Amino acid sequence: MQDQDTLLVVGAGHAGAELALAARQAGWAGPIRLLGDEAELPYHRPPLSKAYLHGEASRESLLLRAQAAYEAARVQFEPGARVQALDTARRCVTLADGRELAYAELALCTGGRPRRLVVPGLAADDAPPNLHHLRTLADADGMRAQLRAGVRLVIVGGGYVGLELAASASKLGAQVTVLEAMPHVLARVTSERVAHFYEAVHREAGVAVLTGFGVARVERAPDGGDVRTAAITAIVGADGRAVPADVVVVGIGMLPNVELAQAAGLAVDGGIVVDEAGRSSAPHVWAAGDCTAQHSALYGRTLRLESVPNALEQARTVAAALAGKPMPARAAPWFWSDQFDLKLQMVGLSQGHDACVIRGDLARRQFIAFYLRAGVLIAADAVNRPGDFVLAKRLVAQAARVDAAQLVDESVALKSLALA
Repeated sequence: MQDQDTLLVVGAGHAGAELALAARQAGWAGPIRLLGDEAELPYHRPPLSKAYLHGEASRESLLLRAQAAYEAARVQFEPGARVQALDTARRCVTLADGRELAYAELALCTGGRPRRLVVPGLAADDAPPNLHHLRTLADADGMRAQLRAGVRLVIVGGGYVGLELAASASKLGAQVTVLEAMPHVLARVTSERVAHFYEAVHREAGVAVLTGFGVARVERAPDGGDVRTAAITAIVGADGRAVPADVVVVGIGMLPNVELAQAAGLAVDGGIVVDEAGRSSAPHVWAAGDCTAQHSALYGRTLRLESVPNALEQARTVAAALAGKPMPARAAPWFWSDQFDLKLQMVGLSQGHDACVIRGDLARRQFIAFYLRAGVLIAADAVNRPGDFVLAKRLVAQAARVDAAQLVDESVALKSLALA
């Protein structure tokens, strides 16, 4: 059933939208169809936990591009199109409505979904009206409707999203508590020094941050109806502490949407396995974005990265390969997080570092933390130091061997440490 001309892109997040438009720009001549399972045009997700949540950004401002941009690029966008099966031998996908769509080349940009909290009192398919996760615009709308001054908001998970939500909700006047099972927040992504800095910032803003708080169970309101839809009234820790809640948000990570690929026989290892160009293990099937697992030459291992920059880079790489163009250069992985008046910009992966040094002043809320392993710079976290961050990106990408004392010494220009 294969189509000799069509590029079919499944998933209309950052990766999917970018891939479709970049493929046309790179020279793909045939039809391009972009399938999104939401009703909206592709939109920015990062503002959902920040500017959109506390009312500083409109729905229209979230759009990655206007409808006219897709029309001009001859990209056929199909909202509400959910793919439920992939047949790589016939080169076609089956939609939930029964339609079959053929392709010449297929790009899977299926993203991920929030990980669910499952503990006594809360099953995976329960739907308490005051329980929220954040991944989509609809998720953010549901959350916004319940956030107001005085509401007791409990956030389970002290990662980027949890802390961004805490900052946004506190601006709305909510009474916010963050529960983190690890000894400090941001435990998977940064050092104790940076984590403790952020804990202090949140506490100064009135956010209660409880670390080492493992959720043992949840308490629900008896409503005489279906227990699965009873509201949550409290989160109870392993030590018996009960934290009252009017609204609960769970932010404990993301699961990649790999089921479609897995059922079709594609190699999956924590994500859809792709090579440096974005090719999957099946002919004519590519993948990009949060759903992928790709070998990193910089770190010498396979990584599944959850970031907008990575999604865009992978999308452009696939688009170039589809059009027979040279692959664009790849940067070191980088991320960002906006909380209160702080912009945290991170480059590289700090896991396994044996030294962490600080340039700047934590008290003034302007600093950059450098992470080294055996004298090689592997990562950096910059807070309100955008210029230093740009240089740190170069140093990390070069796997630069640097003297920790020079990194700390502000009289030494960082650009002097980078290779030409």
